Amino acid sequence: MSSYFDFKGHRTGYRQEFLAGATTFFTLAYIIVVNPAILEAAGIPKGPSMTATILTAIAGTLLMGLYAKRPFAVAPYMGENAFIAYTVVHTLGYSWQTALAAIFISGILFTLLTLAGLREWLARSIPLSLKHSFAVGIGLFLAFLGLGNMGIITLGVPGAPLRLADITGLPVLLSLAGLLATAVLLVRKVRGAILIAMGATTGAFLLLGLLPVPPTPVSLPPSIAPIWMQINFQGALVWGFAGVVTSVLIMDFVDTMGSLFGLSSRAGLLDSEGNLPQIEKPMLVDALSTVIASLLGTTTAGIYIESATGIEQGGRTGFTAIVVAGFFVLALFFSPLLTIVPPFAYGPSMVIVGSFMISSIQKMDFSDYSELLPAFITIVLMIFSFNIGVGITAGFIAHTLLKLLTGRSKDLNAGMWILAALSLIFYLFYPYH
Repeated sequence: MSSYFDFKGHRTGYRQEFLAGATTFFTLAYIIVVNPAILEAAGIPKGPSMTATILTAIAGTLLMGLYAKRPFAVAPYMGENAFIAYTVVHTLGYSWQTALAAIFISGILFTLLTLAGLREWLARSIPLSLKHSFAVGIGLFLAFLGLGNMGIITLGVPGAPLRLADITGLPVLLSLAGLLATAVLLVRKVRGAILIAMGATTGAFLLLGLLPVPPTPVSLPPSIAPIWMQINFQGALVWGFAGVVTSVLIMDFVDTMGSLFGLSSRAGLLDSEGNLPQIEKPMLVDALSTVIASLLGTTTAGIYIESATGIEQGGRTGFTAIVVAGFFVLALFFSPLLTIVPPFAYGPSMVIVGSFMISSIQKMDFSDYSELLPAFITIVLMIFSFNIGVGITAGFIAHTLLKLLTGRSKDLNAGMWILAALSLIFYLFYPYH
C-alpha cells in the first residue's frame, strides 16, 4: 500500500494520512445532513437522499483515492444542489426526476470531454496568475464560511450586508476557544492539531448540554429505492432544457477547476508551470462521480474544498481519500454519531486552513496589471458573490478582455478564448432571481 501511493516520495505515512482523512471527513460530514435538507425542497425524500449522498461520497472518494491517488474528498456539491432545488424545480417547473437528467447528461459529456483530453487542454490554457488566484480565493472563501459557522459574522442591512454578530453567547465563545486551541496546537507542531481541537470543542458542547446526545449511535440507512434510477429523460427533450444542462455543465467545470488547482497548490502537487501532473485522472473521477450521483438520485458531485483541512494535516496521497471513504461507509450506519460535530466546532478549522491557502498570493505578478486585476476580480467575486464559479468565470472574461483591449491579444491562447466564451454563456443562463 505504501509503495502504491509512494508514501516515501510524498514524505508521509499511515498515521499522517489517517489523521488527514479523519480531519477532512469531520469537516465535511455536514453534507450528509445538509444536502438532503436542500434537495427535499425539490421533492426528493430526505431519508433516501441521505443514503444517496453517502453512497455518492463513498464511490467518488474511493475512485479518487485508488485511481487518481489524490487526497481529495468527493461528494455532492453545495451550490449545484440549491440550483437544482430552487431554480430548476421551483422556478422553472421541472420535476426532480427531469432535473436529474441534466446531472446525468452533464456527467456523460464531462466523461467524454475528459477522455478526449479537452478538459486537460483547457486546464493547461489557464494563465499562472489565475491558477494562483483560485487558491487564494478558495482560502478566503473557506475562511468566510468558517466565520459564519462560528457565529462571528451574520447578515447586516442594505449597504452593509454583513456585520459582527453577538459574540457573547456561549456557543460562539466556545468556538473562539476552539480557534485559539487549533492555532496553539499548530504553532507547537502537534500532529492532528485540527482534529484534536475539533473533537475537544465538540466534547465541550456535549458536556455543557449544548448538543443533543443521539438516542442511539447506530441506525440502518434508509432505503434508496424511491430515488434510485428515477431519471426522466423524456421530460428533458425540450429546447429550454438545454440551458439547464449548459448551466450544470459550466458550473461543474469551473468549480472542479478551481478546487483542483487551489487544493493542489496548497498540497505542493503542482509542477513549475502551475500544472497538476495527470490532471485528467481526478477530472475523470469528477465526471464519473456525477454520473453515479444522478443514478443514485442526487446532484452533481465533485472535489470538496474542505479537503484542504486534511491536506493541512499532511494528507498527500490517495490513502487520505480512502480513509475519508471509510468514514462515509461508517456513516451509513453511525450517522447519528458521526454527524454530531456542530458548525461551531469545525468552523475554526476552515478559518485556519483559509489563512494558510492565501500563501499562493506570493506567486502572483503584482507588476503586470493585466495579470493582477483579473486575478483580483476572481478572488473578490468568489467571496462576495458566495460562488466559486462566479469568481472563476469573471476572471476568465476579465483576463481576456483586458489583454484584448490593451493590445496584448498575443498573450491569449485558443484555450482562453474558449474559456471566456463558455463563461459568457454561463452568465446568459445564470439564475439572477
